[in-house]
Amino acid sequence: MKIAIGCDHGGIALKPAIVAELQRRGIDIVDVGCFDTSSVDYPDYGAAVARKVASGECDKGVLMCGTGIGISIAANKFKGVRAGVAHDEFTAKMIAEHNAANIIALGGRIVAPEQAAKMVGIWLDTPFGGGRHAGRVAKIEAIEDENFR
Repeated sequence: MKIAIGCDHGGIALKPAIVAELQRRGIDIVDVGCFDTSSVDYPDYGAAVARKVASGECDKGVLMCGTGIGISIAANKFKGVRAGVAHDEFTAKMIAEHNAANIIALGGRIVAPEQAAKMVGIWLDTPFGGGRHAGRVAKIEAIEDENFR
């Protein structure tokens, strides 16, 4: 598995713990930045990770900004991307099980690094539930087909 990872200055504190978790699992990581606490624009990193996931270059993605919200909005502008914000272990599980999220977005001002790494692990370990959720994801894909040309 190959995972793209990206963050802005508001999420960079989470990055070392998440990278360590991914490495512990033997996952290949494509790090698109940022690499220090200098102020940067989250849409640049959300787009960079989303491009890699949407193109198939990477299987999944991890995004981090101050809240996870802005960077996920940017990522969700790409066809085939389902970026979900997780603020705790329950939401990390649900974005995988119910929404088939291929990108998890986390907030560096919301969760601690150790909790973020655990949430990424839960997201990775949780399979998509299918069933009634598959029909809902199919509706999301139909909306994409209608609006992305």
